[in-house]
Amino acid sequence: MRFKDKTVLVSGGANGIGEAIAKAYLNEGAKVIIADIDDKKGNHLKDKYAQLHFYQTDFREMASIDRLLDAMHHDKHTIDILINNVGITKVKPVLELTIEEWQEVVDINLRSVFILSQFFAKQVKKGGAIVNISSTRSLMSEANTESYAASKGGIDALTHALAVSLSERNIVVNAIRPGWIATENYNDLSQTDHQQHPSNRVGKPKDIARMCLYLTDPNNDFITGEHVTIDGGMTKKMIYRD
Repeated sequence: MRFKDKTVLVSGGANGIGEAIAKAYLNEGAKVIIADIDDKKGNHLKDKYAQLHFYQTDFREMASIDRLLDAMHHDKHTIDILINNVGITKVKPVLELTIEEWQEVVDINLRSVFILSQFFAKQVKKGGAIVNISSTRSLMSEANTESYAASKGGIDALTHALAVSLSERNIVVNAIRPGWIATENYNDLSQTDHQQHPSNRVGKPKDIARMCLYLTDPNNDFITGEHVTIDGGMTKKMIYRD
């Protein structure tokens, strides 16, 4: 129960990695606030866990984000830990990607990180911790993922900038770069899927959640401005064609 009496805000916390992060903090005694567009799943989690609060939020829309911030202020939530997890991707040929599609990805993935981090920093009283969920796509790419790669690269840069700027408020800021994390149907993965990883398995959402707990533990407050890659070793694996 090392996070008892702590309040954690998880953006995009209703499904996948975000849900695993939210549950990890609940298991450690924290109060958890989820901001997510998925009203059905968010309310299901709210009904299931007494310590969980849900605010439906569409991170594409500033009006929806403003409602979230106003509601948290009205309900007198004081956040101790912020997990910037919300994100989407678009895989579309670079010559066909519209500016509107580009902007949607950047707004949800990157703009939300700055807005929530700024809100968090303004209300922090005794220090705190931020973890930004980036991606190994900030380091390497498949074709036709420009908007996603750019947004995650922005998160990496924003992480070290915030770490320096918010140090005077005793806020540590770090990023996690997940690789392949299977959020559903894990048992349907093939041996080839697993064995291409030096770890010999595909990642699970709990792998990311455990690192969030580590980076936000007050005993680890000497770690800030870092980018932790959790990808089963894939970014270290050199691959040549036969």
